[in-house]
Amino acid sequence: MYRAEIIANQSVQDEIIQLLEEHIQGILYTIVPLVNGRGKDSYKMGNSTWPETNFMLISYIADDDVEVVRAIIKAVKEKFSGEGIKLFFVKAED
Repeated sequence: MYRAEIIANQSVQDEIIQLLEEHIQGILYTIVPLVNGRGKDSYKMGNSTWPETNFMLISYIADDDVEVVRAIIKAVKEKFSGEGIKLFFVKAED
């Protein structure tokens, strides 16, 4: 089992959730709706200087579904190439 953390621009949130729910039956997740910070290329601070914000989705994923999540995020990155989208996996204990 892995902990998946997806940090992305809020503009792609609905797309990511829809694809995860379509491809991973019964997926459970938590969303942190407002995430501020600095990425490689930009700031997302939700203020007048850097107005954009991110969200974070956290889910515990079965080993068999890790590649499904990778493929989903890859597809979203290709479709929305201008948006910051990051995926991290951490091995989790049951």
